[in-house]
Amino acid sequence: MAKNKERNDRIRYNIITIIVYLIGILLLLQLFNLQIVHGQEYRETSNTKLTRESILKADRGSIRDSSGTLIAGAEAKYSVVLYKTKVNNENLNNTILNVLNVLSTNGDSYVDNFLIDINPYRFKLSEEESQKKWKKANNIDEDATAEEAFNYFKNKYEIKTDNVEDARKIMAIRYEISYKGYSNTKSIEIAENISEKSMLELNEKNSEFAGVEIVSEPVRVYPLGKTASHIIGRIGQIEESELEGNEDIYDQNDIIGKAGIEYTFEKYLKGTDGIKQIDMDVDGTTTGEYISKEAVSGSDIILTIDSKLQAVTEEALKNNIEKIASGGFGKSYPADAGATVVMNVKTGEVLAMASYPDYDPSSFVNGIDTETWNYYINGDTKPLENKAISAMYSPGSTFKMATAIAGLQEGKITTTETIRDTGVYKKYNSSWKCWNTSGHGRIAVSDAIKKSCNYFFYELGDRLGIDTLAKYAYYLGLGHKTGIELKGEISGVLASNKIAEQENRVWNPGETISAAIGQSYNTFTPIQMAKYVSMIANRGKKLDVTIVKSVVNSDGSEVSRDEYENEIHQKLGLENDDSEEMTFDEKNIDAILEGMRGVTSESGGTAYSIFQGFNIEVGGKTGSAQTGVKDKTNAWFVGFAPFDDPEIAIVVFVRNGGHGNYTAEVARDVIAQYFGMNTNQITEDVSALPTVQIIN
Repeated sequence: MAKNKERNDRIRYNIITIIVYLIGILLLLQLFNLQIVHGQEYRETSNTKLTRESILKADRGSIRDSSGTLIAGAEAKYSVVLYKTKVNNENLNNTILNVLNVLSTNGDSYVDNFLIDINPYRFKLSEEESQKKWKKANNIDEDATAEEAFNYFKNKYEIKTDNVEDARKIMAIRYEISYKGYSNTKSIEIAENISEKSMLELNEKNSEFAGVEIVSEPVRVYPLGKTASHIIGRIGQIEESELEGNEDIYDQNDIIGKAGIEYTFEKYLKGTDGIKQIDMDVDGTTTGEYISKEAVSGSDIILTIDSKLQAVTEEALKNNIEKIASGGFGKSYPADAGATVVMNVKTGEVLAMASYPDYDPSSFVNGIDTETWNYYINGDTKPLENKAISAMYSPGSTFKMATAIAGLQEGKITTTETIRDTGVYKKYNSSWKCWNTSGHGRIAVSDAIKKSCNYFFYELGDRLGIDTLAKYAYYLGLGHKTGIELKGEISGVLASNKIAEQENRVWNPGETISAAIGQSYNTFTPIQMAKYVSMIANRGKKLDVTIVKSVVNSDGSEVSRDEYENEIHQKLGLENDDSEEMTFDEKNIDAILEGMRGVTSESGGTAYSIFQGFNIEVGGKTGSAQTGVKDKTNAWFVGFAPFDDPEIAIVVFVRNGGHGNYTAEVARDVIAQYFGMNTNQITEDVSALPTVQIIN
C-alpha cells in the first residue's frame, strides 16, 4: 500500500516537472520570436509611434429665460498647440513658420512675447536696467545691440532663413517654448480663438505640421449682451483657494463661476470632461485618434425671468436715472445708481431684476483687462454690485403699508377712524414734521396712504410700539434674506428692540415714531421690498422668492427642486423662514389697497401725474428718503398691477433720485411691456407738477 502511494506521488511530480519545462520552453520561444525574429520590426514600431491623451472639455450648461431664450451659452473656441516631436531644428522651424503664415493670412494672432522688434531693431524693454537683466538671463552680452541680440537668437534656434520677418515669427514661438517648455505629452499654446478658416486649413494640412494639434474648447457667449448681467453673473479662472480640496473635479486652468447663477449653480453648470486618445508617429503626425471617454455637457438652468421684460426693465431704469440727473423732471438730482425688481405676486417668481450701472459679462471670459477692471471696482457706483440684493436703503414712505396693516390688525386703528394732522407731531419732548407742514386735517388710513401723511403714521407707530411693528414687517419679508438663489444677498436691518439690546441700551419710543415711516434703523434691499409689496397685493400670502424655474440635465431629465434647493441653501448659508402664517382681515387689506390705488389713480395721489390716462389700473406708493447729505434724497416707487386681480409687483429704487414720483415712470413702462401695451402710445402730462414728499 505504501509503495503504491510512493509510486503515484513520483508520477505526479514527474508530470508537474514536464509541464513546467514545457511552459519554460514556450516562453523562451516567444521571447526569441519577439526579440530575434520580429525584434527589428517591433523596435521600429516603438520608435515611430507615440500615444497621448487629450482632454475633451465639456460644454458649460446654458442659462435660459422662462421661455427658453438663450442668455448664456457655449461656442467652440479653437486653439493651436504644439507638442515636442523627434524632428530637427530645421523641420521644427519650418513647421512653426508655415503654421504662423496660415494664421496671419486669415487675420489670426499668435503668441508673441519675444522682446525684440524689427524694422527698426529695438528692445521692447524701455528701461536700460531691465534690458541688462533680460540679456543676462539669456546669456547675451549686456552691451549687445537689439540687432546683435536678434542674431544671437537666430543662431541659437538654428534659423536659416534670411527673411528677417520670417525669422522674427519663428523666434516668437521658439522663445515661448524655451520659457514655458513642452514635451510629447505637454503642449504649448501657439494661438487661441482662431478663425474657423484657419482651423479647417490647418486640419487639412495636418500631415505637414508635425506636433501641431487643433484643440477645441467651449467658451462662454452671451447672445443678449449685457442683459441680465447681474443675474447671470460672471466666470473666471479658478483660484488656488477654490481649487483646494476639489482637485478631483477641477484643474488649475479650469473656468469657474464667480457670481450670480454662474456661481450658485456651478455644480450643475459644470460638465464632465472626456478623454481622447491620439496616436502619432515619431515626427508628430497624427496617425489615428479615438475617444475613450465621452464629455458630458453641464445642466441647463432655466430662469423665471422673461428676457424681453428684463431688457425693457433695464432700459427703463437707465433712461430714468439719466433723465433725473439731466433735470428732465425739472430740478436735476445727482441720480447715479438704482435697481428694479418685478415679481409674480402669486408665486414669488422674479420676472425681471435690473441693477444700474450694469457690466459686460463677456469681458471676463478671456481674462479682463486692467482698464475695464479698474472701472468696475473703483468709484461709488460699483457696477459689479447687484443693488437689487446686495445694497440696502431706507424705504421711506413705502414702508407705511406695513405700519397700516399692523395697526389695523392689532386694533390700534380702524379703517374709518381718523387722526387729525396738525402738521407737527409732538411727543416725548420732541417733534416730528409732516411733509405737509400745514397738516392734512382729519384723515383715515386709505387717504393717509394716498397722500403719504407722515403725521398719521407717527401716531399709529406710537400706538403700536416697536416690537409689534417689527413683527408684521418681518412677516412681510423685511429685515431678512428672501432666499433668492444668488450670491451676495444681504439681510438688511429691521428697526426693533433687538437693535437696542445689541447696543446695551433701552429703546427710545421716539425711535418708533421714525421707524413707522420707514426711517430709524430700517434699511432694506429692493428684493425684500418686492416680496413685501407682493404680499400686500396677494393679501398676506407667504411667498418663497425664486429666480430659478428648473435645472435640466444634458440627457433631458430634470434635477428635483428639493435636491438643488438643498444644495443652494447649503452653499449660500440660507435658513428657512419659520415665521407663522398670518391672516389679514379682508376689510383691513382692502383699505390699504384702496389707499395704494389712490396714489396712482386719483387727483392728489403722489404718482397720479405719471399714471393719469394709463390703461391699466395700478396700486402704488412713492417714497423719498433723505440720506443726510444735502440734495441727496433716495427715491422709491412700489406698486402692483392690475389692481382688481394683481399679477405682478414692481419696485423701483434710484439712488439720489430726488422724489419717488420720478421713479414711477419706470414702473409704468415695465407694466406696459408686461401687459403687451404699445409704450410709444403712452403719453405723459409733463406740465403736471409731482407731489413732493420730504421726510425728516
